Amino acid sequence: MVKDKKLRIAVIAGGWSKEREVSLKSGRAVYNALDRSRYRVEFYDPKVDLKRLIDERDRIDLAFVLLHGRYGEDGAIQGFLKILGIPFVGSGVLSSSISLNKAISKILYRDAGLDVADWILLQKGDCIDPDNIINTLGTELVIKPVSEGSSIGISISKDRDSLIKGLERAFLYDEEIIVERYIKGREVTCCVLGNESLEALPPIEIVPDKRYEFFNYNAKYTPEATREICPAPLSEELTQRVKEIAIKAHRVLRCKVWSRTDMIIGNKKIYILETNTIPGMTETSLVPLAGRVAGLSMSELLNRIVELASEVKD
Repeated sequence: MVKDKKLRIAVIAGGWSKEREVSLKSGRAVYNALDRSRYRVEFYDPKVDLKRLIDERDRIDLAFVLLHGRYGEDGAIQGFLKILGIPFVGSGVLSSSISLNKAISKILYRDAGLDVADWILLQKGDCIDPDNIINTLGTELVIKPVSEGSSIGISISKDRDSLIKGLERAFLYDEEIIVERYIKGREVTCCVLGNESLEALPPIEIVPDKRYEFFNYNAKYTPEATREICPAPLSEELTQRVKEIAIKAHRVLRCKVWSRTDMIIGNKKIYILETNTIPGMTETSLVPLAGRVAGLSMSELLNRIVELASEVKD
């Protein structure tokens, strides 16, 4: 009897975060695209399949984690899988947790010599003076929950009243928020693949429809709501610089296998916004687009990601 040598992959998606529906879409896209001639694939939604995942752990060679936001990108599922002894795609516990935390990651970017917008950190219960915030950072501001993804809870304020509303909205999603100076410019993103040896895929410029003030949740996940131009129409020098920054961010945050770093080009600088350790893989997502431009079909891109995950010894 010939032993089945196919790699047994568990696609893990869904979960409990506010990005559950997007996570399920990413998971289904990856589940459908994984090459069945190479892999045996099972789908697990931890919200309903947690016991099954635990019971079947000895039948899993690799977990392809696509849990976006809390419990997925914050290190929780990574720690759980380590306890179960299941290797997984992507960054480890520490890297995941610091990457999702916008305040900690901004400190690490800054200390590594990368440009970030000026910001302040606020905690629920603080005595907050909107006038002091405006005097410190200016009138146009971006308000963000510290540990949410997919632009959930983010707003842009242009006066005192909208700042107060933005603070109230952000605190609905997190105990900590950051307020940062608004940078007007071109938004680009760049995916990095690798562990020790790193490769940046072609950068993408993101141009939201005029209905959207910025690349928010609806702009990200509504078909045709945003133009994604790949490769981004940048000079050769600027393209190279964007790739270098994405690679440096990947290293600074100790990412593994893959990441996607979002940036704003403005004021003659490239400012880092954030690094995603579990990028979206839906039909409108950016990583598959960059892969296609680099000559990789979805299945080929997933093969590359699985190969990189198999290299990680942790």
